Amino acid sequence: MYPSLEGKVVVITGGATGLGKAMSERFGAEKAKVVINYFNEEQEVQGIIETIEKAGGSASAIQGDVTKEEDVERMIAHAIKTFGSLDVMINNAGIENEVPSEELTLEDWNKVISTNLTGQFIGCREAINYMLENKIKGSIINMSSVHQEIPWPHFVHYAASKGGVKLMTETLALEFAPHGIRVNCIAPGAIDTPINAEKFSDPELKKGVVELIPMGYIGKPEEIAACAVWLASTEASYVTGLTLYADGGMTQYPGFQAGKG
Repeated sequence: MYPSLEGKVVVITGGATGLGKAMSERFGAEKAKVVINYFNEEQEVQGIIETIEKAGGSASAIQGDVTKEEDVERMIAHAIKTFGSLDVMINNAGIENEVPSEELTLEDWNKVISTNLTGQFIGCREAINYMLENKIKGSIINMSSVHQEIPWPHFVHYAASKGGVKLMTETLALEFAPHGIRVNCIAPGAIDTPINAEKFSDPELKKGVVELIPMGYIGKPEEIAACAVWLASTEASYVTGLTLYADGGMTQYPGFQAGKG
């Protein structure tokens, strides 16, 4: 547990499913004040709010599309109106779809880039503006992926978006470090979330993924949430510009694990 998070105001985009849900509930367990952004999961979000409140935290939900500036501005305004501040911004909302690169339409490219990269930039910018104006030494966490490092055929738009998140994070960290604003990102590997449910329901496909993970298992959303609360806490007060890989070793060249090569 991280006592420094108690009472802190945390905005989480895409906070109603998968990694976002796990982070929302974990920050709630830390007794933070959580603003859960959702896109179309209105029913699911009510259950998350109840879980957070039972754990001693506070929560509020707001619908919004991270690709729209006005929606992100509204999220920040909602956090300030409801809980009085903004201490932690987690840009988590993201999408992916598999398309061979030669068949990828500009529409599909733009949709993924707009959500995964532009949407995160808008969230960063709005949070930074509020923190600067109010002299808050806040924390911003961007959700990246092992595919900011590992090429991923048929997902060129997704890999490009996450590569962009990495350098965006590092650039903002360097720019705003003098103001005490920390900017980091988490790069999950294979995690058991709804977006991966179909793939992991096939035993052969799941086995193939596990073979790429030196630790030998698919990660849990709660393991990513644990990274997020640490990065947001004062325990990580001297950490900025970091990509925290939470991937069971996937980026460590697993093919060489048994002495091959």
